[in-house]
Amino acid sequence: MSSLDPHHRRAITLLSCAAFASSASARLCDPMLPNLAKAFLATPADAAQVVSSFSVAYGLMQLFFGPLGDRFGKYRMIAWTTLASLVGSLGAALSYSLGWLVLARLLTGVTAAGIIPLSMAWIGDTVPYEQRQATLARFLGGQIMGVIGGQFIGGLFTDTLGWRWAFAALALVYLLVGWRVLAESRANPLARPTPAPAGHTLGVLAQGRTVIGVGWARVILLTVFLEGIVVFGALAFVPSYLHQRFGLSLTMAGALMAFFGVGGLSYILFARHFVRRFGEVGLAAGGGVLIGGAWLLLALGDAWAWAIPASYLVGLGYYMMHNTLQTNATQMAPQVRGTAVSLFASAFFLGQSLGVVLAAALLARSGATTVFIAAAAITPVLGTVFARRIRLQHRRLQTAQAS
Repeated sequence: MSSLDPHHRRAITLLSCAAFASSASARLCDPMLPNLAKAFLATPADAAQVVSSFSVAYGLMQLFFGPLGDRFGKYRMIAWTTLASLVGSLGAALSYSLGWLVLARLLTGVTAAGIIPLSMAWIGDTVPYEQRQATLARFLGGQIMGVIGGQFIGGLFTDTLGWRWAFAALALVYLLVGWRVLAESRANPLARPTPAPAGHTLGVLAQGRTVIGVGWARVILLTVFLEGIVVFGALAFVPSYLHQRFGLSLTMAGALMAFFGVGGLSYILFARHFVRRFGEVGLAAGGGVLIGGAWLLLALGDAWAWAIPASYLVGLGYYMMHNTLQTNATQMAPQVRGTAVSLFASAFFLGQSLGVVLAAALLARSGATTVFIAAAAITPVLGTVFARRIRLQHRRLQTAQAS
């Protein structure tokens, strides 16, 4: 982001902080699942609803926040949704039953849904395409730290003061970050709402049809849906697997998952080099292969230490592939970019939700090793197929420009 002006850098830094809170919400409950199952006398599949309910709400609400951001201003909507996420987090901290906790998590998913997708769309509106992938990679720093922080905080508080305090801490983060983003939306000229183009006066359904009518958009949406299933369906059960198989504390299991974030940060640090060296095709294919190899390493490793390189490679490979998907998502329907990116996030989180449900069922039937092996088999195929579609899309664009 070195070529961007100070106003731009500050605005994106604050969006990255909001992304931290949103990602921390999504991953906060992963290390809590064994404890929640015991606390509420529930099965692992029932306890996993605290993860899947957030993802379902997050995914479905994209249908509303995208058009609202296009109409009323993306940065302002990000501020209000960040502040609104305080309510669900406090509700989770005060829940007296698993049902109420699931409901509070669903509410948090409803409000947090407006943060990351609208941030990406705002970056798409204000950053030229040639700088966008590297800028999005920088923005992803907050999202990655949220994944690390969410799992670590969830495990740490569950092992010490209790799981309720993890939600209370997150509520405080939402309050502080939301207040600062709201102030920025009023003070920064770049963050103020701009008059909507003519295409933005379309209704919600019409905007959605505009996106779905683009063939390349359909490819991206399907790919990110499948990515959510195979990556995060397995990822949600890694801390529980390490806790139950190797006897690690929930704090330690959550801390090991920080290496997922370290892998993502490695991608961010070298994003410009990776983009120049491998291009979108190489990043998509290579990312899928790395993720597949990492899941296989975790499944076959006979000691908890194998989780360190496995988590690192999952993080590196995931952000190689996902950042490529994100960059294409910001350009697949520029005239309704907020709606397009929100549909992208909707497909991704609905995929995550389905992935958690499928992984929980497979876990109950065949064990965690089978879950990781299945993900190892599917992810490289997904990355390779998407890489081929990118190559075809580039050829079409070159042909169209030549004619």
